Amino acid sequence: MPEWVAAGLWGLAAGSTLVVGAAVAWLVRVPARVVAAVMAFGAGVLIAALSFELVDEAARTGGLAATAGGFLAGALAYVAANIALSRRGARHRKRSSGLQPSEEQHAGSGTAIAVGALLDGVPESVVLGLSLHGGGVGVTVLAAVAISNLPEGLSSAAGMKEAGRSARYVFGVWAAIAAASGVAALLGRAALADASPQLIAVITAVAAGAILAMVADTMIPEAFERAHLYAGLLTTLGFLTAFVIDRV
Repeated sequence: MPEWVAAGLWGLAAGSTLVVGAAVAWLVRVPARVVAAVMAFGAGVLIAALSFELVDEAARTGGLAATAGGFLAGALAYVAANIALSRRGARHRKRSSGLQPSEEQHAGSGTAIAVGALLDGVPESVVLGLSLHGGGVGVTVLAAVAISNLPEGLSSAAGMKEAGRSARYVFGVWAAIAAASGVAALLGRAALADASPQLIAVITAVAAGAILAMVADTMIPEAFERAHLYAGLLTTLGFLTAFVIDRV
């Protein structure tokens, strides 16, 4: 199987946990503290993955200056896009506690939330595609994306439901994001299959910076709001889990 096809399938598989999380939130009333606990754990997993699999590898192959520049550029780009979307009603897109606006409260917020979800998922999917080596996927990156997507879909879908959005909208958004995750991973691998190690390192660093900014801006606030007494411990456990996966 061509690597770019495998990348697309792995991206779709990891993105599908968004749909699983949304389905759980729609069918079952999950306690907010449970959602926050899984969100904190997922944040720790992502932080470990970008530390050991992404930034460290980028620095080894592309150099410290290129990695630092790419990392900062990714964070700046994400924050700028997130600010623009927040002004259009997507600020609390991962919140489950009634902070998401309805369409009546903020016209266009539905589209902004959907675009924001896409913004959150694309960097993860691109680096997942880049992590393929000889047809095998980077296990730590795959685990990080899949684990973190579950509480993202769960929390955000719960907030969408509480804001009065329809099942068609909720599942349409997450199915589309899962498909886009597959496409992003596919394109990331196909477009950069013959790129130089230095270019791949810079792109990886850009994605890593965007992911860290996303974790800090959207995942950790939701986790701390509901599980603040345990958020630090759960994030640490997530980090440790991903670190062990990386080393084993």
